Amino acid sequence: MPLDPSTLEQLQTTVRRFVRERLVPLEAQVAREDRIPAEVVQEMRELGLFGLTVPEAYGGLGLNTEEECKVVMELGWTSPAFRSVIGTNNGIGSQGLVMDGTDAQKEYWLPRMASGEVIGSFALTEPDAGSDAGSVRTRADRQGDGFVINGRKRYITNAPHAQLFTVFARTDQDAPGSRGVSAFLVPADSKGLSLGKPDKKMGQQGAHVCDVVFEDVFVPADALLGGEAALHKGFLTAMKTLDRGRLHISALAVGCAQRLIEEATRYAAERQQFGQAIGEFQLVQAMLADSATEAYAAQTMVLDAARRRDEGTDNEALASRSKLFATEMVGRVADRAVQIFGGAGYMEEYGIERFYRDVRLFRLYEGTSQIQQLIIAKALLKNIK
Repeated sequence: MPLDPSTLEQLQTTVRRFVRERLVPLEAQVAREDRIPAEVVQEMRELGLFGLTVPEAYGGLGLNTEEECKVVMELGWTSPAFRSVIGTNNGIGSQGLVMDGTDAQKEYWLPRMASGEVIGSFALTEPDAGSDAGSVRTRADRQGDGFVINGRKRYITNAPHAQLFTVFARTDQDAPGSRGVSAFLVPADSKGLSLGKPDKKMGQQGAHVCDVVFEDVFVPADALLGGEAALHKGFLTAMKTLDRGRLHISALAVGCAQRLIEEATRYAAERQQFGQAIGEFQLVQAMLADSATEAYAAQTMVLDAARRRDEGTDNEALASRSKLFATEMVGRVADRAVQIFGGAGYMEEYGIERFYRDVRLFRLYEGTSQIQQLIIAKALLKNIK
């Protein structure tokens, strides 16, 4: 059930204040140390940010998709690494459980995820299975009253801090493509589960990623997400989870764009060249105008697609359109911001180059721009037939 408008506005105001007063001043420190202070993570727990989308029955706020996107746009005002801390619990790390978990699975895990006691992580990508998610090689073989998992997952967000992994593994070795893939809830302390070294990344310092290795990891039958009836149906869970997750990332891209536009506009109003503010030059005005227009278009797309999802409309192509446009848009906005700042935009001191690097990832994870194009085109062609 949607929040009443005043409650939602109060939540947005609270998050906005936390982001701008608490997080923004820490951006340079987090980038330098590649670490978000523990006290900040605790403050996020106390604000309920880990449970934004977890149903109220399990201790969360139960935001619908449109409400989630509005809050995420506020979080986008600061370095994406901060959002990443809570992102998996509100998105791909929890939504498989919310959508397809058994009652027992939900009752055990979701309250812990809503409180931030447990950080969930989504283990789908592999060394040879990224965009082609249906080609996963990690396998889960029946053994006694459970399954034994073997394989390696790659680029897993929040893996170094996670207590729970939603793991996608092949349970029918003869089934082609995405058929025969199941989802499992695997605690991080399971015997045989180990982590690779944290990856060094182009941007988003403070958000940590690494490989997750499974060597004869035994899980009981009740670890199968959705129970026995969901055997071999894990790919469907993954795709449903990614549909909502793509709107989450789209909203984040809009928030980052809005921050960049404000920074670039303020700089253009203050920076003097040739005896006047550079904002008086029409070519600079054109870059600001294009950025503001595209950000507004993306915001409108994201909120419309989110609203339609909440109403029950088939969302896959709409989510893909939103992610494609919003994530490509923020890349262009970041590029223009660097250009408006000139040499200063290339310097670490101003933070613009950091955003330029940070937002580049949005066009890659939860489906590359090219994968979104394929989804959109296939939906169009299907409707013609």
